[in-house]
Amino acid sequence: QVQLVESGGGLVQPGGSLRLSCAASGSIFSILYMGWYRQAPGEERELVAQITSTGTITYADSAKGRFTISRDNAKNTLYLQMNSLKPEDTAVYYCQATSASGSRVYVNWGQGTQVTVSS
Repeated sequence: QVQLVESGGGLVQPGGSLRLSCAASGSIFSILYMGWYRQAPGEERELVAQITSTGTITYADSAKGRFTISRDNAKNTLYLQMNSLKPEDTAVYYCQATSASGSRVYVNWGQGTQVTVSS
């Protein structure tokens, strides 16, 4: 399986930027795709952006044009660059990895990092 550790969250003013990082370890070679999710208080966890092992990227409508997902394979790290942040982006952001071993599929989550957008 894959272990994930997020970093880079914090407090930022509306219109500001943050870059989240997710360091992956373990069975990196078996990862099919990775993504960023977020969960605001009282809300369900939702997909923000996802990137497959072949580089196909998907964004939630709320993230299009403002957020950029990328990865550095040499560092086994996934990033989420967030620009033009809005108060409604406030949430705990989670990194997720979906991997496979034989016929088994594993979904692993990081511990989450808090992003607060407020003046």
